Amino acid sequence: MPKDPSSKPRPKSGASPHSDPSSSRRGGKKAHSGRKTKKRVQCGAERDEPRLGAPFEERPIGRPPPTQADLSSSTFFEGAQHFQMGNLNVTVNSPPNPREPLVDGWKLLVENISRNALHNSSARYDAPKCDEDTRVELTREIMDRIMDRDNRLLCMTGAAGSGKSALQQTTAERCASSGILGSTYFFSSADPTRNTISTVVPTIAYQMGRHNPHLKQAISAAVVDNPVIFDRSLQAQMDNLLVRPMEQVRERAGLNLSTLPHAILIDGLDECKGEERQEELLTAIRGCLLADDLPFCVFIASRPELAIRTALAPGGHLHAVAYHVQLSEHHDASGDMRRFLWRRFEQLSLRTGNSHWFTEENIETLVEAGSGQFIYVATVYRWISERRASPAERLKIVLTWTPDAEQRARPFEALDQLYTNILLNAKNAYESVDTHSGQDFLLLLKIHHINAVDGFSDTRGGIFNYSKARLTDLLSLGDESVEILISDLHSLVQKGGWAKIDSANVHPAHKWDYAYLLEQLDVLTKGIRKRNPGVVEVMRTCLEKWKREYDDFGAERQFE
Repeated sequence: MPKDPSSKPRPKSGASPHSDPSSSRRGGKKAHSGRKTKKRVQCGAERDEPRLGAPFEERPIGRPPPTQADLSSSTFFEGAQHFQMGNLNVTVNSPPNPREPLVDGWKLLVENISRNALHNSSARYDAPKCDEDTRVELTREIMDRIMDRDNRLLCMTGAAGSGKSALQQTTAERCASSGILGSTYFFSSADPTRNTISTVVPTIAYQMGRHNPHLKQAISAAVVDNPVIFDRSLQAQMDNLLVRPMEQVRERAGLNLSTLPHAILIDGLDECKGEERQEELLTAIRGCLLADDLPFCVFIASRPELAIRTALAPGGHLHAVAYHVQLSEHHDASGDMRRFLWRRFEQLSLRTGNSHWFTEENIETLVEAGSGQFIYVATVYRWISERRASPAERLKIVLTWTPDAEQRARPFEALDQLYTNILLNAKNAYESVDTHSGQDFLLLLKIHHINAVDGFSDTRGGIFNYSKARLTDLLSLGDESVEILISDLHSLVQKGGWAKIDSANVHPAHKWDYAYLLEQLDVLTKGIRKRNPGVVEVMRTCLEKWKREYDDFGAERQFE
């Protein structure tokens, strides 16, 4: 049959009607151009979707994306032969699995905790704790309250050095042995990793999560869902990292929350920076952790400073729910201090081979000097027990020690630093109030102390005391001036008296620091003499008393 001259030869199978003649070279194989050639669909075949390529895509619009199986079975150079390639770097990026989280929630949580705040952290190596035969009744009372799940909140307050941290450490170890310790957090003003509230909730959540895998997973998922939760308010953190995960494991995993360790111990709240932040933590605990459907029992220890004192006072938001243990007022530690010294001194006797280096009278003197503050006898023992010195010689120094400028021994240096920091913090807080501008906190404090403890001397050599109303009137202060003045000193000043701010603790050699002002008093008080002559009168009386004490001290030194 003659061919139609207008007809064109049909392309061979697999060949394009517009193929480059050069494709027949090299054994009929087309030279590789680095791009895939797309096949046309033969006439009469089922038509595909439009072949217009989408911008930046090689597949036609409307065509479904390749499956994982397609990607794993495809090759870049299918059918290619007889060519060489050099310096080729190929990177194949697998598509992300939408089920895998982009954030490791537990890892991020751990990055925001304070490792040093745990009761058994290396930073708290050899932490103080109670001897077996000391604080027996008190530790039993605390443990009984914690074991009774009807008690949700315990608060222990006491003066600086009264043994709160030792009691908390002992309680933590006993709770751990009993299997009821959920978490601990020990504040420390000297440690920047645990002197703010920013790490409190993550640290508690971390410890709670380690007790149960379902709870750990729920806490981790909460962090994945909100990775910036650590920058939210304390109440939001507690709700997201503790309350909701607990509710989830109860509802979804069927966990009985009462089977979890329930004791949460927080020590040294007063060492957290900022009264407002301390108040925020107490408010968050009240609103979140003490919810009726949660199992927690929270035990907080603190000096009786403003935040916790206000919360526990009648009308405070914790007054009705907290069991309050007051160390300084209701628990006399003298017997425990005596037992502590006897045991420690007997251990030193075994070390030195001398059992007669101390007497019962020595121990009684030290217990009396401690005024119920455990830190005093603990500091004395620590100094006396120096391994490269004689305990007998160092005990003698303690018993006869005076703060002489020429005195090289410093047995009470730790105590000096503790009380100095408390006084300076109170001074800065008081003088930062605008209405207290120009008032000398330490001078006012000393005036009140002299009036309360020593009294003032009159012109006939007698001693008298101003009434509170008269003294505040002379000083041109308000009716609540005394309470305001000592509002940050409750860890030193007991109710109704002065525990540590005692004139006996101020050596006469140092009273000249203020007494020398007597010679310049008229010049210094020129501006206020007409307005408040009573203030000048009180100041002169104080300075004269200190000058006499300094002069007497100088005379005694000259006589010696």
